[in-house]
This record gives sequence, C-alpha cells and structure tokens, in this order.
Amino acid sequence: MLALKTMSWTKIVLAVSLAALAGCSEEKQASTPDVRPVKVVTVAAPDEGRLLQYSGAVKARREIALGFRVDGKITERLVDVGQRVKSDDLLARLDPVDYELSVRQAEAELASAQKQVDITRLALRRAEILQEKNVTSQSSLEQSQLSQDQAVAARDAAVSALEQARNKVAYASLKAGVDGIVTAVNAEAGQVVAAGSSVVTVAADGAKEVEIAVPEVDIAQFSPGKVVKITFWSTSGLTLDGKVREIAGSASSQSRTFAVRVSLPDDPQVRLGMTATVRANTDGATPAYVLPLPALAKQDGKPVVWVFDQTTGTVHMRPITVGGFSDDGVRVTEGIAEGDVVVAAGTQFMREDMKIRLYQQAPETAGEAQSTPPARS
Repeated sequence: MLALKTMSWTKIVLAVSLAALAGCSEEKQASTPDVRPVKVVTVAAPDEGRLLQYSGAVKARREIALGFRVDGKITERLVDVGQRVKSDDLLARLDPVDYELSVRQAEAELASAQKQVDITRLALRRAEILQEKNVTSQSSLEQSQLSQDQAVAARDAAVSALEQARNKVAYASLKAGVDGIVTAVNAEAGQVVAAGSSVVTVAADGAKEVEIAVPEVDIAQFSPGKVVKITFWSTSGLTLDGKVREIAGSASSQSRTFAVRVSLPDDPQVRLGMTATVRANTDGATPAYVLPLPALAKQDGKPVVWVFDQTTGTVHMRPITVGGFSDDGVRVTEGIAEGDVVVAAGTQFMREDMKIRLYQQAPETAGEAQSTPPARS
C-alpha cells in the first residue's frame, strides 16, 4: 500500500515539473521575435522604356515569283534552290510543239490574207478604169473599194496573229530577268502548269531587309523611318541600325499581326534567310524600374512593395505606381529609387516593421536577376 502511494506522488511531481518546463519554453518563445527569411532584390537604374523585341528573317527587298506566260508541260528545269543566276539565264522550258504549229498556221493565214489583198487590189483597179469610161456604176466601184479595205484589214489581223504565235513560242522559255539567287522552286519537269503560276522564285541582288510580325497592340509604336537595332543569331557580335521601310495596311487574317519590313545597311556578313532580332524602344515611354513580378503586392487594392531597411533589419510598405509589365517583370515608375532593397518573394507574410533574415546568396540586381545584398554585421 505504501509503495502504491509513493508511485502516485512520484507521478504527480513529474507532471508538475513537465508543466513548469513547458511554461518556461512558451515564455521563451513568446519573448523571441519572429524573424522570417526572405529573398530581396536591389533596384537597378531605370530602363529607357518598354523594349519591343521581335524575330524575323533576312529577305531580299525584291523577291520575284517567275512563271510562264502560257500554259504547257514543263520539259526541263535548269536551276535549283540556292543557285545564282543572271538576268538572261534560262530557268525552265515548256513543250513548244503546239505553239510552233500555231506559228505555221498563222503564217499560212497571213499568206492567204496577202493573196486576198492582191486580188481585191486588181479588182478595184479594174472598177476604177470602167468607172472612168462610164461602163460600170458608182456602186460597183464602191463595192470594190470596200472589198479592198476588208482584205487589208484581214491581212493586218493575220500579221498580228503571227506575231502572237511567235511570242508564245518564246514564252515557252522562262528566263530570270534579274540577277539574283533562286530561293524557291515550285514545279518539276513533267508537270503541267497554268499561265502565271509560280515556277521559280528569285531574290534580286541589292538591298536586304528583315520582315517581322507585330501584334496590333504594338503596331502604333512603328512608323516609316523609325530607327531600330538588329542583331543576328548566327553572328553574335554583329549589331546593325535598321529603318522601318514599310508597314502592312491591314493585319493578317490568320495571325492578326501586321507585317513590318525593316531596311538593312549593306554588310557582307548578312545573308538571305538568316535569323534576325529587331529591338525597338517605345516612343515617349516613361523610364521605369524593373522588379520581379512576385515583388508586387497590394494594400487596400493599391500596388505596394516592401522595402528592406538594412540599418534596422526591418521592412516597410511603400506605395508604387505601376507603368506596365515586361518579360522581366513589373515596371515601376514611381515609389522606389535606384539602390532600394525590395522583398522579392513572400510579400504576403510581410507586415510593417517586421524583422527579416536574408538568404545568404550571391548579390544580384533587379532587372537582371533576383538578389540578396550582404547582411549587416
């Protein structure tokens, strides 16, 4: 019985001791300030405005789709893509047999028409002699004159028909017409093509340009003569100044973008088909500081950021003015300055004068990457 009482008192003493220790622990935790680790960024210098950037390809200013002016079956194609051609080079041929037969027919019709002119000329001469001798009537003379005029007109028509038939024989041979490079071949030997259909595309030598597709939200930022920067994927060190030459009058029905052509200065390193990037700043844009998107918070429906005070190790809320968004994040026009340290993640946990602890990582700069300034000792 005594042993049972001793064990009971032991349990009671142990329970009281544990409760006292728990109370001390809670009191110690309550006295310890809440220090939250966060990521921050250092505000860099403001940009020059929102940067517009579009990719395109280098093209010739004049790119001509060549085709036959007559129908027919292609018997020979003499060029391939990438081949350089001169203006009088032969590119392809049609089967000319039918057109050569048309020339023979037109020659025969012309000969017949010429004979008819000779016959009516003699008939008119006889009618004039008889009229002078009052042997025939005036109406007979007029009829002879009309026959002569009709024969001459038929002969002239036959001459034109012969010229057209000979032209069609010439049209059975497709020539380049300009000096340049073959960029596309759309037909092969043995294929029957219609008049005017594209057979070979030639990019004429001379000026080059970059064609880009600009969405309607940004098309107002482009105008003829605007100077832009152009870089090339294959030549990293090459940057050229280009000028907007032409802007499409309407958007594409499929992509809903506007085609913009940018003229390039003459440079031997630039070749047709190269991938180019066109960069342009918006006109009249307000310079802004770029912050990562997670740095943006809201207070009473208004945008704010949390600025870190390195002297006290606390954060303070600061209202800002958002100037827009870019690929790098949010653009802030008012409310912060270069060198400010802003909380870049975890803004939903921030409160005024809250102490924070910085991650130990290499310092970086807002607008380039997320950063952590060195902690104050």
